[in-house]
Amino acid sequence: MIRWAVRGALGIVVVVALATAVGGMLPVAHTASRSALVATSPARAHALLAHVAGYPRWWSEVSRVDVLPPVGGRPRFRQHLSTGAVVFEIVQSIPAARVVSRIADPDQPFGGTWTVVLAPEAGGTRVTTTEDGEVYNPLFRFLSHYVFSQTATMESCLAALAAVDGIK
Repeated sequence: MIRWAVRGALGIVVVVALATAVGGMLPVAHTASRSALVATSPARAHALLAHVAGYPRWWSEVSRVDVLPPVGGRPRFRQHLSTGAVVFEIVQSIPAARVVSRIADPDQPFGGTWTVVLAPEAGGTRVTTTEDGEVYNPLFRFLSHYVFSQTATMESCLAALAAVDGIK
């Protein structure tokens, strides 16, 4: 019985070591992008994205948003998801055109920006989100590349935004 437990534990250690080694060979930085046509105006889409305190009203994945004091004139907020809380700052906000947010939480094993571009299209808005991310921990980098979807949160946000006014 103990022999099997030792072998099982050793097997887990080997799998984690291999995953970490493979993750160490993957690049720290990645870019991922998703897009959706939303049946609302660019101004309305921008208003929803720029008003971070309102996220829980339309994006069910966000349970709470704490608006934090700005730093360097940049709005900051803590977004609470089922996976935990992350501090962001708004780097750029151009009405009806674009919102750029950046992870401003040095305690996270990842970082990067989300650039959301809004363009009028077919009576609605083409919303394109591009994540320029970094995953610092090699094990987490392996998991985010091979096990978890690097676009799942973007897809969730786009689907929630589309559901506010319908999707085309």
